[in-house]
Amino acid sequence: MKTHYLRYFSVLAEELHFGRAAERLSITQPPLSSAIRALEEEVGARLFDRDSKQVQLTPAGAAFLVEARIILERIARAKDTAKAVASGRRGRLDVGVTSSFFYREVPRILTAFDEVMPNIEVILHETGSAEQVQALLHGELHVGFINAATVPPQLKSIPLRADKLAVCLPESHALAQRESLRIADLEHEHFVMFDREIAPANYDNVIAAFSRAGVHPRTRHATRTWLSIAAMVANGFHIGLVPESMARSGMRGVCFVPLADVGAVTPALIAWNPSYGSPGLDTFVECARRHTGPESAAFEHD
Repeated sequence: MKTHYLRYFSVLAEELHFGRAAERLSITQPPLSSAIRALEEEVGARLFDRDSKQVQLTPAGAAFLVEARIILERIARAKDTAKAVASGRRGRLDVGVTSSFFYREVPRILTAFDEVMPNIEVILHETGSAEQVQALLHGELHVGFINAATVPPQLKSIPLRADKLAVCLPESHALAQRESLRIADLEHEHFVMFDREIAPANYDNVIAAFSRAGVHPRTRHATRTWLSIAAMVANGFHIGLVPESMARSGMRGVCFVPLADVGAVTPALIAWNPSYGSPGLDTFVECARRHTGPESAAFEHD
């Protein structure tokens, strides 16, 4: 069934006059009459009773009008939806994030993005940095917040502010009341560390900090996230090095003591794959650029 037949029928049903209907449709009467006859043949019922004086809907025509209007409304809505998605005003954005980012830039960026793109559905996927990179490469994520200094060349990225490392200690620990610590102060401690396969950049960064201080950490447990490290420390499983931002987690049973060692930081970035576009992606990246500090905005890497 041709869509314009439904539109012609709907207008004629409203006007009940071929001349006025043709004028509204910007056509002449003969093609309008031909379209209505063809529609009636296709439907298999008379939709109008018409003579030289008047045009009236038949009972079948009145019933058909209800359905025709629904179809026309759905077609119009489908067109609007397609235009909205194409222009980036509607759609879905899959965003990867590690747990520590919930205490960093992510809430601020999501709020800013929602203000300008309220019809884009943002789905957060909490997953490790290495897993995010693979998901971005295969188009399974649109954006990723990653603890790393670099990403594969297929991806684009914006560096985020590096987060200084802090010592995560049980509240009862002898060093918990210190204003700051050096890694050398931790030489005899046991540590909860990252599983390198999950977040190689985090693991290597922490090991490098130990190496610069001439300390060889004794590792007892391996975890997938910074938040897991803090949770294990809170429950008596030794100590750990985590980003200072983790102090915003409000976790009970632990304290976070700043590290005085220069260079003890954890890098981070936001990455995306330009080969897999998505409605709102450019706007999301722009929101991230505006809310990661002036020093980050100037360094976009291809």
